[in-house]
Amino acid sequence: MNTTRGFQLERVFLARLAGTGVFDPNGDQVGKVRDAVATMRSNNQSPRILGFIVEVPPRKRIFVPITRVTSINNGHVIITGLLNMRRFEPRTNEITVLSEFLDRSVTLVETNEKVTVEDVAMELSKTGDWFIEKVHVMKRGTGIRRRGTSITVEWAEITGFTIGESNHGVSNLLGTLANLRAADLASVLHDLNIKRRVEVARALDDERLADVLEEMDEASRVELLAELEGERAADVLEEMDPDDAADLLREVGQERAQALLALMEPEDAEDVQRLMKYEDYSAGGMMTTEPIVLTADSTVAEALAKVRASEISAGLASQVFICRQPIETPTGRFMGVVHIQRLLREPPATLLGGILDNDIVPLSPEANLNEVSLYLASYNLLAVPIVDAHDRLLGVVTVDDVLDHLLPENWRHNESLKQESEAR
Repeated sequence: MNTTRGFQLERVFLARLAGTGVFDPNGDQVGKVRDAVATMRSNNQSPRILGFIVEVPPRKRIFVPITRVTSINNGHVIITGLLNMRRFEPRTNEITVLSEFLDRSVTLVETNEKVTVEDVAMELSKTGDWFIEKVHVMKRGTGIRRRGTSITVEWAEITGFTIGESNHGVSNLLGTLANLRAADLASVLHDLNIKRRVEVARALDDERLADVLEEMDEASRVELLAELEGERAADVLEEMDPDDAADLLREVGQERAQALLALMEPEDAEDVQRLMKYEDYSAGGMMTTEPIVLTADSTVAEALAKVRASEISAGLASQVFICRQPIETPTGRFMGVVHIQRLLREPPATLLGGILDNDIVPLSPEANLNEVSLYLASYNLLAVPIVDAHDRLLGVVTVDDVLDHLLPENWRHNESLKQESEAR
């Protein structure tokens, strides 16, 4: 970024702008910049910037016209006027700049040399419009150099920006998405075309992609899983919570599901197959098979150490389930639960058997969604134990599992659930 006019930058590198806070004239933050929207022009003229894609709570990506932007400076974008809260959907001939341009392989006109786009800069024209005028590219390394030199060139000095081609990687794009939560990244992927979505998915590690798939709507995650190679898809399924993996495999068709299960580690596949035999809207179909389970002779200190684990969700961390050996589901006989508040009030050496709540009546895996919902509401619990006919703990259903099934299908992208103000 360079020349400024007052507090207004006249050249803005867009990859650096990603994640920048967006504020109203009163100084209240309304969201963060996630991308820019541009339109291509004929005769290789510089693309014109139409506006920004801004993420506003809760995890909603909207379009803010560039005409609403009154100031861009280091760390702040100031906007004015009412916002259209409708979820952003690209129109014909519109480009999402970062997702389409970063990592693209293009050609320097003068030397016919292939280079990779690392960033693009928009500049403010005399007419008040913004155009993409500069492109920061990296040359290919030579000899033992793995990384080539980087230069900034004029838009007219390069060629190869035909939209729709799949000739680019994702390293620079991933850099702009690295700090997003899984739910936010799922929202970003939803707005990419399927080729770009698959490229990003393949670049994510297994655990990160598993978290993202758990946050995607049914159609999107089935579509994405279908594009992954068998071994990779199986690895990702192993990283997912068993109940989410079971839900996903129910959606991909029996033949594909069985093929993926055969590629998974036997222990992981067994947990998933056990859940797949239950109806989707039953307690068995909603439960997770990995609650915190300890024995009666375990201590409060041991229980708190389990609760502190970062990968444990709030619903699962609210209760420790006490069972006889074995403590892997299906466990020995279910005895009761110890609530997190009780753990915090007791000395570390206290045995769990002396403080457990055995008044909680578990449900069977055949219990329906309505029964589970009423149970959680009646007893003010975040998780309900599910046992078999022999009182062995099979798993637990958490509040978030129930909400996923109570909300309308495709609720993550359902426009009827979102407030709209003015038409874009």
